[in-house]
Amino acid sequence: MNLDFGQITPYIPFMLEGIWVTLKFVFVALIFGFILGTLLALCKIGSIKLLNWFAIVYTSIFRGTPLILQLMIFYFAIPQLTGYDISPFLSAILAFGLNSAAYISEIIRAGIQAVDKGQTEAAMALGIPYKQMMKDIILPQAFKNILPALMNEVITLTKESALVSTISVLDLMRRAQVVGSDIYRSFEPLLFVGFIYWLMVFVLSSIGKVIERRLKVSD
Repeated sequence: MNLDFGQITPYIPFMLEGIWVTLKFVFVALIFGFILGTLLALCKIGSIKLLNWFAIVYTSIFRGTPLILQLMIFYFAIPQLTGYDISPFLSAILAFGLNSAAYISEIIRAGIQAVDKGQTEAAMALGIPYKQMMKDIILPQAFKNILPALMNEVITLTKESALVSTISVLDLMRRAQVVGSDIYRSFEPLLFVGFIYWLMVFVLSSIGKVIERRLKVSD
């Protein structure tokens, strides 16, 4: 095997800078997706037919088309239609955030519907307003049920973030490609960033398990 990891040593700081780019992108997209996903989930379980229909169609579109297609539409097609250029980072945030919202909405919807109906009936009998009931009673219980699924979504988003390299965002994957073209060797830099991705996922999984244990103890 013709491997020489010594050649990528000078490029390690450059590649490590991609961790911050990746994490910043994942964090912003996740917050955006979580907020929108929560609103969509409430629309799905609500009684307003128009909002219910919109949330269902939205989820169907973003779950039924490839993520990379959505990314390309935001980066290439929308500027063609509007005449305004969108930065690669903003395109990635929009594509990943909107896509993640579709999956998160289904996770939250399932979590809310898994809460005992007696909780809702008791809150209504006590005259608790709907918004307060959802915020203080239903959503906290649903969150405990959906935490593993939410952590899986975070992990998936972290791994799929490598797709932003296709629109030249200097994330971990793109930096590995830059180093590979510079030294004419691809395996070593790709293996290095692959290890970093694995390490990030391992840390996220560990954090998720700690939170799950604490929630179980607090029950």
